[in-house]
Amino acid sequence: MSSAVMADFRVGVRDWCRSNVPAEWRAAQTGVSDAEFVAFQQQWFQTLRSGGFAVPHWPKEFGGGMSVAEQVVLYQELAAADAPRLVLAFVAIHHAASTLLAAGTEAQRRRHLPAILDGEIWCQGFSEPGAGSDLASLRTVARRDGDDFVVTGQKLWASGAQHADWCLLLARTDPDAPKRKGISYFLMDMRSPGIDVRPIKQATGESHFCELFLDQVRIPVSQLVGAENTGWQVAQSTLGAERGLTMLELAERLGHAGFRWLVEECARPRPDGSRPLDDAVVADRLATFETEIAGLRLLCADVVQRHEAGTAGPADASVVKLFYSELLQRLTDFGAEAGGLAAQSVVAKPSSGGWESGAWVLDFVGSWEWTIPGGSSEIQRTIIGERGLGLPREPSAP
Repeated sequence: MSSAVMADFRVGVRDWCRSNVPAEWRAAQTGVSDAEFVAFQQQWFQTLRSGGFAVPHWPKEFGGGMSVAEQVVLYQELAAADAPRLVLAFVAIHHAASTLLAAGTEAQRRRHLPAILDGEIWCQGFSEPGAGSDLASLRTVARRDGDDFVVTGQKLWASGAQHADWCLLLARTDPDAPKRKGISYFLMDMRSPGIDVRPIKQATGESHFCELFLDQVRIPVSQLVGAENTGWQVAQSTLGAERGLTMLELAERLGHAGFRWLVEECARPRPDGSRPLDDAVVADRLATFETEIAGLRLLCADVVQRHEAGTAGPADASVVKLFYSELLQRLTDFGAEAGGLAAQSVVAKPSSGGWESGAWVLDFVGSWEWTIPGGSSEIQRTIIGERGLGLPREPSAP
């Protein structure tokens, strides 16, 4: 695609953002009820859909079809315009869609992809109390009973489960097989009898995560994704979506709103008239962050382009995820330090924002969750060492 065409596309996206990004949405989404949050998210999703920007990474036949270069421009302009994030639709448009496109049946794709565009909400039932980073140790059981599987167990850290219509579920279907070979992947209707959803109150005051208790939940065999006992392989496409293309948007947002607010925080006069920005150490830290963010953005774009070309390395997505999550943690930590005592009194942040909102203490506390989901930092380093650098595998515990 020529540079002139891409320049025209950028102007078009920028004009669209100017006309469609809700004014003062951050203030309007601070301290809102769950119902108000859901309504806003659904409305914003449909606004993006009407502009052709809701699912640019999907195939054209399902409403996407943008090239990687166009997606880079789109996320740059959405971030520059400080558009709301699709928090509620994240699992649906990335995890569920990538799973269905990679391993779902034609009937499953035709049933769910259009429904997601119409607002169907998804959550993810992977982790358990004893199976987080070591996900293959999960103990939720699915037993075949005629045309159904009957599922019993517990899931933890299911983001947005209190709002979800459907759940991507991993359960053990062969208890005698090696732990990675006895797992199956299901699409679970959250309206099924036997599901108890319990939101978890977090340190930030939000209840983004939930526990799921499953008691004899019946899932039709038609909602099995892939073959029975191959769920571990299917799950890699889901986790790959979280570590891959989604990082492109997050990196752009960190480079725009996140860093811009950090500079503004450091430029704000304190009661004695001084500014943190006048301190040479603070200025040096800001320069370091700007350099790191520039590197992250280029790294994300490069990985996405090489993934599309089929030349991405087996650990590239893990490098991006590790770099982003720990950079986010360092940046929000510094923001809390630069914000001083005033930053300690902020008790709410926008519900439709990202992990960088300018409420520095809450952002810093929340940043720790990003070093865990999709594979903890320790797991990412293991992947990078073993798959990327070819180092010997870490010995298994006896």
